Amino acid sequence: MTLKIENIVKTFGSFTAVSNVSFQVQPGTIFGFLGTNGAGKTTTMRMILDIIRPDSGTISWNGTPTRDLPRANFGYLPEERGLYPKMQVEEQLLFLGQLYGASRQDVQQRLDEWLERLHITENRHKTVDALSKGNQQKIQFLAAILHNPEILIMDEPYSGLDPVNAEQMKDAFKELVGQGKTIIFSTHQLNDAQELSSDVAIIHRGHLLITGSVDEVRQSTHEHRLRFAVAGDKQLDWLDDIADATVVDRRADFAEIAVPNEDVARGILRIAMDRDLPVTTFEIDYPSLNDVFLELVKRMPTEMQPTAEELAVPL
Repeated sequence: MTLKIENIVKTFGSFTAVSNVSFQVQPGTIFGFLGTNGAGKTTTMRMILDIIRPDSGTISWNGTPTRDLPRANFGYLPEERGLYPKMQVEEQLLFLGQLYGASRQDVQQRLDEWLERLHITENRHKTVDALSKGNQQKIQFLAAILHNPEILIMDEPYSGLDPVNAEQMKDAFKELVGQGKTIIFSTHQLNDAQELSSDVAIIHRGHLLITGSVDEVRQSTHEHRLRFAVAGDKQLDWLDDIADATVVDRRADFAEIAVPNEDVARGILRIAMDRDLPVTTFEIDYPSLNDVFLELVKRMPTEMQPTAEELAVPL
């Protein structure tokens, strides 16, 4: 039951929005589709949903082209909300769920359960335009899931959510995956995906940079990150003299250092001990997905480098 995206291309006039992109999504998992705004994430999702079709390439679920699957197999949360602003929440969600062929009784049961889980039961008789942006996003989410689809396509699902509501959304994703659903969600905030996804794909200006499990992608740059701190106001300028180590963040008593392997990291610890520095933090980890993205785009041709405007959006 794998979702396979194979060599898809989509152009609009002379502009190539998606260029020869391929990746796979395993059933019953959360897949993060990552990149800056304008990278091609939404275009790819719309091709999976058969809202638009690729110029070339194939998209299939368990060997069947997605264009041949019933629409009820999919749930879609678009980045831009598509709700009726003057329609009551409950009335609207019942209507939308039944459009996919689900019975009113089944939709009502799921609606009651999810309104309670998302702590918005008191909003069921309000019109959508009377809700906060965060609660509108929750209603849009419910519109995508109440007909009980197999595959959920979520485009920037955390849009408009404060940290508390974002955590509720993450918990909802985990619950749905526990029910056997397959979730693909896009985000330009890569660290959200690192926390939630089992597998990811990173896209930039229509080109796939990398895909794989979160661990595989984080290890792909073949470097480690050492987080190192000492007690008191100790200067760490001596770190600049260590071969094969690059300081990527530094304060008076803290540094994050890129090292090629754990041996170099342990060498830094030995130097600190020789200097009688009171080491309070010594943690070795792999780079974050955000760090991997920045490293990968550095290797691209100059014309493919992200602009200051693209990097101004938090990754």
